[in-house]
Amino acid sequence: MSTQKQYQEDLLLQEEKLKQNEIVLFNDDVNTFDHVIDTLIYACEHTSEQAEQCAILVHYKGKCTVKTGSYDELEPRCSKLLEAGLSAEIL
Repeated sequence: MSTQKQYQEDLLLQEEKLKQNEIVLFNDDVNTFDHVIDTLIYACEHTSEQAEQCAILVHYKGKCTVKTGSYDELEPRCSKLLEAGLSAEIL
């Protein structure tokens, strides 16, 4: 395989990786830190440390990406977050 063709294939693979979707969790004045942390552990399979860091970021920054992947992987996770009363969307 020529180096030019290999380079083009590498670029296509990088583009595929960049096209991943993400679940963004938004701050609200309703849910407690504990509820957000527990829900992230349940819905996104976060460790307690990951979930706590995301909850802190959401609180202070207003939003945080909590999971990346394909839309099909993220949709059921985002639904769990919404069902738990959190504000989230897939971007």
